[in-house]
Amino acid sequence: MSILRKIKFIFPLVFLTFLMSCNDSESSSISKDAPRLSIRLVDGPGDYEAVNVEIVDVMIKMDNDSDDGSGWMSLEANNEIVNLLDFTGGISKVLVERFPIPAGTLSQMRLVLGDGNTIVIKDENNEDEEFDLKTPSAQQSGLKLKVNTLIEEGYTYDFVLDFDVEKSIVHAGNSGNIILKPVLYVSAEASSGIIEGTVSPNDVPSMVSVLVDDKGTPETDDDFVISAYTDETTGEFALWGAPAGTYEVTAKPIDEDSDYSYGSAMDVTVSIGEITTITNPIELMFKTASISGTIYGLGDGLVATISINDTASTSVEADGNGMYIIENLVPGDYTVTISAEGYAPQEFMITLEPAEEEVINATLVLE
Repeated sequence: MSILRKIKFIFPLVFLTFLMSCNDSESSSISKDAPRLSIRLVDGPGDYEAVNVEIVDVMIKMDNDSDDGSGWMSLEANNEIVNLLDFTGGISKVLVERFPIPAGTLSQMRLVLGDGNTIVIKDENNEDEEFDLKTPSAQQSGLKLKVNTLIEEGYTYDFVLDFDVEKSIVHAGNSGNIILKPVLYVSAEASSGIIEGTVSPNDVPSMVSVLVDDKGTPETDDDFVISAYTDETTGEFALWGAPAGTYEVTAKPIDEDSDYSYGSAMDVTVSIGEITTITNPIELMFKTASISGTIYGLGDGLVATISINDTASTSVEADGNGMYIIENLVPGDYTVTISAEGYAPQEFMITLEPAEEEVINATLVLE
């Protein structure tokens, strides 16, 4: 694991000279070794072609945890429209870079949105169709996020805003309106880490995620999921802002009709301020198959046994109606043997495809 550059001293003489020459946009009330704040935006994926959001500003409150509208400080983020779906799989959007702020407690943060928001969805003809995203006025003023992080002079602090697209898009019933109600999570890289890795096969686009138990309590209301898409070519992914802890990292194909079901990596440990690289690719497993059928020709009280030549030498007995099923089989070649005491056994050579439901019926005859 490699160390992230999270918190850095700002003491070199050259840099101090640069700070003394800063323009008026950096308030003269902020000391020359003022803390610096950087904020990046990442996205929890959603099933859309594009989600375009107008970023107006990022604002913070220092030493002020009140709910009123006073005390907000602009971080002078660029006013621009961004496609949130561009910022998955380890890609992030820099909203604020090394902006000087006063020392103290960073109490709250908010992302201020404009009204130039749109969404692109495939229609029934598989064509892209763009819709306006209605944004409630209360949301345009900025979704407030509790941070409560101590900010000290001489350091740079990096925060990640995770925009959960799936939870943020609301389809308003019969009105046809699509509403943007942002769901955001904020994490400090100084108190979190990054999980990196790859998914195999790397040409199967997948969503990778971890479930974060936010408070360590049995309740699930405060839990949230950190997720990202894999790169469509390399299968690489990066999960930003995972709190320190041990996780199961799961991967699932985006296409529900894929031959693959899921894959996982267990006991992935995240340390504060570090990148955890999962050494081996997360292998997607094929969807399992099944064999079922009905056995005919047996006398009363006789039971048929159905066996397959898998690694576990699986066998089952037919029920009183001669019916059986063998589930959760790995796709591949099998020999199925159906037998009963006093009857000639029958063998069937089959090849199971992913998610296939193979039916084998048989009529047994006396030996």
